[in-house]
Amino acid sequence: MTFETTINKKNRTVEILDSGNKALIDGEVAPFSFERLDATRYILRLGYTTHIISNITKNDNQLEYTIDGKWHTASVKDEQMMLLDRMGFKVESSAGEGILKAPMPGKIVAILVEEGAEVAEGQPVVILEAMKMENELKSPSAGRIKSISAAAGQSVEKNGVLLEIEPLG
Repeated sequence: MTFETTINKKNRTVEILDSGNKALIDGEVAPFSFERLDATRYILRLGYTTHIISNITKNDNQLEYTIDGKWHTASVKDEQMMLLDRMGFKVESSAGEGILKAPMPGKIVAILVEEGAEVAEGQPVVILEAMKMENELKSPSAGRIKSISAAAGQSVEKNGVLLEIEPLG
């Protein structure tokens, strides 16, 4: 399993090797383990160094956390997100836009909401089949479904508008 991460503005590539107890970090193999210490803290052993990770908050692919008491921010991309980036597809929706666009060409498998329904930011709203995989598209913002521009079974192009969300209030 491979990830790309940006930690405090430094880019890194991390691959968890098949053995599960070693990682390839920027081309160098290091033994590692990651264990839950209690409800809010984890222990990361990397090489011969042990770190305590806590205060973890996650928003999409963005993380904030402390390692040994120092704050860090990280952006993490999994293999699917990296593939979409390499192919030139937009992975994240712009929060607050209120318009959900197809991140890639594909076929609509299902529309999970109806016009007038209230949705939360990040709530699954559309299933899009692309590259032989079903992708769950999430609401870019909280609000009410104003209009739906696509239907199940319909083919869509990259950046095709799927639905529009108007803010509540």
